[in-house]
Amino acid sequence: MSTADTSRYVRIRAELVLEVEDAEAITRAALRRIAEDPGLPEAERTGARGAVTEDTAEALAHLVDPFDLVSEVPGVGLQQATWSSERIAYDPDSPDWGLDEDDEDDGDLDDAHDGPHGRHGPHGPDRRVDEDGAEMTVG
Repeated sequence: MSTADTSRYVRIRAELVLEVEDAEAITRAALRRIAEDPGLPEAERTGARGAVTEDTAEALAHLVDPFDLVSEVPGVGLQQATWSSERIAYDPDSPDWGLDEDDEDDGDLDDAHDGPHGRHGPHGPDRRVDEDGAEMTVG
């Protein structure tokens, strides 16, 4: 790929920490989304229902969609997206949770340093969206 081709692509990285205020509402919404997804095969639907019922982080992963972040941005087309979720021990007063502390940008555009499971490690399957907006579970 030429330099002109690679300069057309931009990677945006975001990390969100969400406070779960109503786990049951999140689970209900995820179950609704799974039930209403016409492209989800029944075997995957059954597994997804079990996963979101057992784990609020998994339910959130079914509800948060990177495509929604850029779908109305003019002049761009989503080429690939990955995301995962995990429960964490979070202390907003801790200096360990400062913004941008571990986001050293070395200018390298590949994810080799992120490992095979993305930035968050093997905390469940990564969710990916292809260029048509179809969600895939990877890993």
